[in-house]
Amino acid sequence: MSELPIAAVDRIIRKSSGLRVSETAAKELANHLEDVGMKISQEASLYAKHAGRKTVTDEDIRLVLKK
Repeated sequence: MSELPIAAVDRIIRKSSGLRVSETAAKELANHLEDVGMKISQEASLYAKHAGRKTVTDEDIRLVLKK
């Protein structure tokens, strides 16, 4: 189960499509977004550790996304 608020994911879909959204569609996207976010976060944490930091920064996230 996703930790992302379903209402927020619903708004994202509605805003991008202008269509109504089923609850199952919002849940499915939330699960996928969480999976992608976990992968990005894990890789960003490697950048932070390599730099000798205990804090993941916005630059770490940007580096992962640029890759």
